[in-house]
Amino acid sequence: MTVRQFTAARGIAAARFWGMGLLGSAVLAASAQVAVPMWPVPATLQTLAVLLLGALGGSRLGVTSVALYLAEGAMGLPVFANGTGGIAVLAGPTAGYLLGFLGAAWIAGRAGQGALRQAAVLGIAHLVIFVPGVAWLGGFVGWERAILAGFVLFLPGTAVKTALAFAVLRAAARR
Repeated sequence: MTVRQFTAARGIAAARFWGMGLLGSAVLAASAQVAVPMWPVPATLQTLAVLLLGALGGSRLGVTSVALYLAEGAMGLPVFANGTGGIAVLAGPTAGYLLGFLGAAWIAGRAGQGALRQAAVLGIAHLVIFVPGVAWLGGFVGWERAILAGFVLFLPGTAVKTALAFAVLRAAARR
């Protein structure tokens, strides 16, 4: 392989990676629009998308997709829940959850092959979203409300989304 061929191959690989990252950010933006209005945090399919982006694409692609999504939202594109965007969202009550997506995508990318490991890693990844989310939300509504409205009320949906991510990951592993 010549230097020119090597350079071209690397360029194609980089374009493919960034293209997949943009596609991942679009999937995340679409999942944000499937929202059930709740106060102070809407219930969306974003956490499912974050887990799948990391678990199926790997940590690097998952984090890249989330970072692109956050950058798009920060620039004012209407990618956040209910078609919102802008820096104000990244400073508002849901900002901790949004930033938690980065760590969750990275952790989900470490799911590995075994079923027990995958289930545990996906559950931990979901918790990685809740920790900064509830901590940040507590500054807006107080700790008791943050824990109840930002964590406890989401547990049933979180269990379903974690199980769904696990099922998709197991199905993909069989292919």
